[in-house]
Amino acid sequence: NTGSACASKSLKTSPVLVALGVPPEIAQGSVEFTMDSRNTLEEVEYVAKGLEQVVDRLRALSPIWKAETAA
Repeated sequence: NTGSACASKSLKTSPVLVALGVPPEIAQGSVEFTMDSRNTLEEVEYVAKGLEQVVDRLRALSPIWKAETAA
């Protein structure tokens, strides 16, 4: 699907996250997942568990995250 966000290679910020008050520099680091009725609960739980570990690691490396959480 060449219409997907990852294929566009643009840094568009989610208007939903901005409307919720998330700063653009943080919102640009968001990840979007698409699921449908064919996904199993086990698949969702697997991704959620792995995602938590990845997010923790990326936050530890991010100077923006450190500055935001220190404020």
